[in-house]
Amino acid sequence: MILVPSFSRVRLRVAFAVIALAAVGCARGGPGGGFSMPPMPVETAVASKETVFDRFEAVGSIEAGDAITVATEIAANVVSLPYREGRPVEKGALLAQLDDAQPKAEVDRTSAIRDQARSTYERVKSVVEQGAGSAQDLDDAGAALKVAEANLALADTRLSKAQIKAPFDGVVGSKRVSPGAYLKVGDAITDLARISELKVIFSAPERYLGKLKAGAPVSVSTTAYPGYALSGRIDVIDPVLDPETRSARVTARVRNPGGKFRPGMSANASVVLSERMNALTIPNEAVFAEGNQTLVYVVQADSTVSRRAVTLGTRLSDEVEVVQGLEPGQRVVVAGHQKLFETAKVIPIQSQGGGGAGGAGGGAPGGAAAGGANAGKGAAPGKSPAAKPGEKSGK
Repeated sequence: MILVPSFSRVRLRVAFAVIALAAVGCARGGPGGGFSMPPMPVETAVASKETVFDRFEAVGSIEAGDAITVATEIAANVVSLPYREGRPVEKGALLAQLDDAQPKAEVDRTSAIRDQARSTYERVKSVVEQGAGSAQDLDDAGAALKVAEANLALADTRLSKAQIKAPFDGVVGSKRVSPGAYLKVGDAITDLARISELKVIFSAPERYLGKLKAGAPVSVSTTAYPGYALSGRIDVIDPVLDPETRSARVTARVRNPGGKFRPGMSANASVVLSERMNALTIPNEAVFAEGNQTLVYVVQADSTVSRRAVTLGTRLSDEVEVVQGLEPGQRVVVAGHQKLFETAKVIPIQSQGGGGAGGAGGGAPGGAAAGGANAGKGAAPGKSPAAKPGEKSGK
């Protein structure tokens, strides 16, 4: 026994009904004894209003929000490296302790000189106030005190550089030196990167710069984590374009709370260029072209069809925006319109996709995608593109 799915049984019943109607029509004949075409089953969908986002898509690279190579500013031996490689550290955490015996001695020496200069200044000031000294003597003593204080501050600064601390929260890299090693000024110790916030670098062709604005929402995904995306905003659009590619370097910043994305990964950036509320959309399959005209078949109340010229806007992956020619709620033929003609009688069958499908695809207004421009609908800007139940989202 062959089991036929319920949907297939419905289609078979429709086909049998069509055959029966055709047989009756052939037997009885139409008006005046001519042949009368039976109604044809067609899939239909309803033109509905959606929120449509025009998007620009580009491939870029991920960089750390902040990244540095930790190096020494003084020449000294390494005493200890009190951090664990590859682990997060907080701002101010000690990364390296260098030998500070010499800087400490310098602090003690300059501190003693400062104290002596202060005592001399106080003594000379007292003598001058009694009228037994000159103002020049007081000026000389004051200048000597200031020099001594500056030398002490310089010695304190050198001593502080023996302790190398993290300037910001981040993840520390592997150790490039070991305790006991002698470091010269500028020698690298390790790397530190902030990955809780990332920069995404990509290029935008000049034709999109009119719509591309700082602060525009950006959705970022990568092939390493399919179905997972981060949301952020454009931070910088470089003012000077690359003269060879005629494109501008764009930097977006995104939060990376899970720490999944890492610097160096490739990134798919989707930027919202504009948003249109209550845009009228129909399935792509409903549209066909004849010459320079874009047409659809509209199902009338008496189950006949009428050809209707439409003006299209943004094309999505499985839908298209209709700018002119249709009204919300009108039913259009999605499948089976190849054999239709004006005033043809049809048997409407609701499309499996309902009133139309969501999603995103490439497109510029009135045509196919060009240069990475895309559109989506249903999801709010800046949100993750994962769709909620019953809602489809643009890329």
